[in-house]
Amino acid sequence: MSEDSEPGRGKTIRALDLETNYHEQGEGAPVILLHGSGPGVSAWTNWKRVIPELARDFRVIAPDMAGFGYTERKPDLTYDIKLWGKHLLAIFDALGIEKANVVGNSFGGSLALATAARFPERFDRLVLMGTPCDKFMMTDGLKAGWNYTPSRENMRATMAHFPYDPSVITDELVEDRYQASLIPGAQEGLKKLLVEPNPDGDTPLSGMPEHVAAKIEHPTLVLHGRDDKVIPVEMGLRLGMNMPNAEFHMFGKCGHWVQAERPEQFIALVRRHLGAAS
Repeated sequence: MSEDSEPGRGKTIRALDLETNYHEQGEGAPVILLHGSGPGVSAWTNWKRVIPELARDFRVIAPDMAGFGYTERKPDLTYDIKLWGKHLLAIFDALGIEKANVVGNSFGGSLALATAARFPERFDRLVLMGTPCDKFMMTDGLKAGWNYTPSRENMRATMAHFPYDPSVITDELVEDRYQASLIPGAQEGLKKLLVEPNPDGDTPLSGMPEHVAAKIEHPTLVLHGRDDKVIPVEMGLRLGMNMPNAEFHMFGKCGHWVQAERPEQFIALVRRHLGAAS
């Protein structure tokens, strides 16, 4: 494939002994963008329109975390929040970053919370978007991610659970995520990362426990779509209620992709929270 046919490929660093794919633009205080999970997810498919906007004020870095995108996959790795936390901090170290702001989408928000809880000195400000908190039941949107098999039609059907407005699902977005789902090992790896739905009845899941969130003192902006069918809006409200220095924003007529469904508001809120020059 030519480089043009693989737009998700960026730069490469070695972190936690993994060849790690990442995108970087801009100068200034470092801002790490952490992608979500699911079919065709990568740093590029999640953040490609956000990166240049935030790069006007910050050094923006968007990595493919272990098991996702173009980052190296190793069959002997056990994917869990501890591994991803170690990988994230190894990325910090490889790039010479002592302390960073982090913007986390869904899974990326959970990773930001878990790592900030254990290593608070490495983080400045947090932005959490569509992030789970405490116990909840698997939604149809999350089940769709497990059941996905690669095709453009299936990708479009899976993505239908994510936005409130279906017009957000453009042909370009379907193609980007479909192509990312074809990366060798991507689909097999995804099955290792996601919880398998129970064939009968509900499937219980857990996000960051409320009592742990209550101990995270970093200034935090919590963003959530009121109509999120992947991670219920109550999750964001719990974070907003429990984190001591949190600010909670709920968006009406908005699903799981605040950055895609409310792009101007998303950028403005994030820039303000992270202290960009007006």
